[in-house]
Amino acid sequence: MMITVSRRSGFSGKMNKMKLPCTLTEIAEWQTGTAPIQDMLPQLNPDEREFLMTGVTPEEWDEAFGGSDES
Repeated sequence: MMITVSRRSGFSGKMNKMKLPCTLTEIAEWQTGTAPIQDMLPQLNPDEREFLMTGVTPEEWDEAFGGSDES
């Protein structure tokens, strides 16, 4: 299942949206703080987890800290 999540970026203050492969119930369970996000939502990749936690998109991250070293 894919849901669209909106979060305000901690960098720009802009509202961003991202489609994530999870449910609202899974997000609510993660927000209880009983386990790390990578344990509660293992299907999310690092960029998706960062977005869910901070609202920062991969593009904003690259603008702030430079692009990936991977080719």
